[in-house]
Amino acid sequence: MDAKTKELFMAQEFARLAGVTVRALHHYDHLGLLKPKQRSRAGYRLYSQRDFGRLEQIVVLKFLGMPLKQIGSLLESEVKLPVALRRQYIVLAEKRRQLDRAIAAIRNAQASLASHREPDWKLFQYITQEIEMQNNMDWTKKYYSPEAQAKVEERKKLWSPELQEQVSKEWAQLIADVEASLSEDPAGRKAQALAARWRQLLEGFTGGDPEVQKGLNKMWADQANWPAARRNAFKINPAVQAFITKAMQAGK
Repeated sequence: MDAKTKELFMAQEFARLAGVTVRALHHYDHLGLLKPKQRSRAGYRLYSQRDFGRLEQIVVLKFLGMPLKQIGSLLESEVKLPVALRRQYIVLAEKRRQLDRAIAAIRNAQASLASHREPDWKLFQYITQEIEMQNNMDWTKKYYSPEAQAKVEERKKLWSPELQEQVSKEWAQLIADVEASLSEDPAGRKAQALAARWRQLLEGFTGGDPEVQKGLNKMWADQANWPAARRNAFKINPAVQAFITKAMQAGK
């Protein structure tokens, strides 16, 4: 009897036909994602044809990057699933654009090597930047909810190298201004003006969205676990952080 006509399957056979491991089936069962409704007389799980369809949905959503703990509620909700798929589409589309830019940079570097004796090292620097950007997007994800991740990806469309350079200069100037004002009263006019500039620059990233801000706060609170390159690039004097925190609290 083949898989199309057979009604029930033991876990090992079901896993083999579905292309997953028995361990994965047990894990999905534990999470409540795929719980077979029938058992053999000996107490073993028995999977049905309907379970094949359910497993296929789980595997597809997992492949798209959806967290397993969220897949169950998505499959049960006709409202949430389309929204989640749309958000994941945005995330994956942005990842594809970044990969396309990295591939284009590598092609340009190859062309440079083919036509010149000395390589254009600026092209190789650009490759590094593009790949690093891809890696950065991955390591920061854990701090944001799926909803916040989608919003961050949407805002990235508004970003450009020119804007990045401008914002970097504004942050550098603001941090220098705060360092020069550490003796000021955090509740004073000067400190409050600095706090306002700080909020404005933050909103340039968050768009004023509380969910994105929440993820950003988690990320900054976890600096000790950042990748070394990012930790060194964004290192801020603790005194500056303490002063601006007091100024913001005083302005509430």
